[in-house]
Amino acid sequence: MGADGWLKSPFSLLNKKIFVFGHTGLVGSALLRRLHSESCTIITISRRDLDLMDQSGVYNFCCTQKPDIVIMAAARVGGIADNINHPADFIHSNLVIQSNIMEGSYRANVQKLLFLGSSCIYPKNASNPISENALFNGPLETSNAPYAMAKLAGIVMAQSYRKEFGCDYISSMPCNLYGSHDHFDPERSHVIPALIMKMARAKIDESDNVEIWGSGKPRREFMHVDDLADALVFMLKNYSHEMPLNIGTGQDITIAELAKMLQEISGFQGSITFNTNKPDGILQKLMDTSRIQQAGWKPEISLYNGLRQTYDWYCQQKEISG
Repeated sequence: MGADGWLKSPFSLLNKKIFVFGHTGLVGSALLRRLHSESCTIITISRRDLDLMDQSGVYNFCCTQKPDIVIMAAARVGGIADNINHPADFIHSNLVIQSNIMEGSYRANVQKLLFLGSSCIYPKNASNPISENALFNGPLETSNAPYAMAKLAGIVMAQSYRKEFGCDYISSMPCNLYGSHDHFDPERSHVIPALIMKMARAKIDESDNVEIWGSGKPRREFMHVDDLADALVFMLKNYSHEMPLNIGTGQDITIAELAKMLQEISGFQGSITFNTNKPDGILQKLMDTSRIQQAGWKPEISLYNGLRQTYDWYCQQKEISG
């Protein structure tokens, strides 16, 4: 292994038992799609059969199943409104889930564990593009600080198991994600599913206007979740280091430009207005993804094509005519 964490000989997934926690969600479902092209055994379990908040249940499951690899795609996630309204739930749920899975994996002698952080854990005043070295170097954005603190704790937890026990635990920081199986819910949605719901509904109702929170000026980096899944498999095979790894496209767009793109895709004919009484959040959040791209991985799905696919998927689920 080099000093930068990239393995000279890839870690093989051949015949490995891989457990994906959170397999029905946005990231987990994409991982299942991606891992089906690998010669491995995929293990999943439903929420009905395993409550990740149940410490003994998680420990027993890990030690019984004895997976070779664990991918932590399970988390309590949501948009700005959800974070503001449920801060205790966000920090408590994520801390408990992370602790249970990492300790359970350690007790089961898991060979490799991949923890998913988030780009929102970076300081709100970090310079763009944001490098991994910016972690812990400033105050967080207040609107999602409890969630971000839990994710930061997860990264430190992974580093600590690595340091004390020699566990091959690694962490990634994806940018803003979108795709099928996202949360399409007025209270919990991130910006892209929220806009997709608004545009689809406005088109059906033949509305004159769609209102969007904030000024539309903040810039965000968006990546299709299938690209993330491919990057995570690349990490499992090629990366082993305590330093978390940024994953993104290296390009950003304003929320106003995003709304216009989705308006074109949906065919909504009305106007778009911005409610400046609602929070914008950080004005720009673009990550430095040079480490993983220099190692040989890059995203393949353009924003427009990814949004088109996601909009069509949502309409099919809701039986809406695109």
